[in-house]
Amino acid sequence: MAILNSADQSVWTTPSDREIVNTRRFAAPRPLVFAAFTDPAHVPNWLLGPDGWSMPICEIDLRVGGKWRYVWRNETDGREFGMHGVYREIDAPARIVNTEVFEDSEALNTLELSEEEGGTRMVHTMLMPSKEARDAALATGMTAGADTSWNRLDEYLGSL
Repeated sequence: MAILNSADQSVWTTPSDREIVNTRRFAAPRPLVFAAFTDPAHVPNWLLGPDGWSMPICEIDLRVGGKWRYVWRNETDGREFGMHGVYREIDAPARIVNTEVFEDSEALNTLELSEEEGGTRMVHTMLMPSKEARDAALATGMTAGADTSWNRLDEYLGSL
């Protein structure tokens, strides 16, 4: 499967039964994109998914073995959900590997940032525990929500 969203140039693929890979280019230098992904002063400004959500909790202990936790809140009805994980590898500003626990599923995420044409190319790989978990995640509409966040990140990076 390959889905190209031409409005934001996000490419989503499923190269194996357990992987979801998202590739995107940001018009900002790699150190700034890395900071946007790793600094709790930046993350709540863009990692929100659909309109109407906020991130009241953003905890990041950016070190190998350090933990992260995000909680989102729907500003209309007060619903909340969260996810958390542990950093396994950090090679600033190029690569982060961390676990991501959401409900009963744990994924292994790899974020790779490379300099490309005056900007930054992001390759984000999620390794899910099973094909069923991968397919269930895709069925939630996660690609559209992530693309909304990536568009916000583009705008946010442009304002810095």
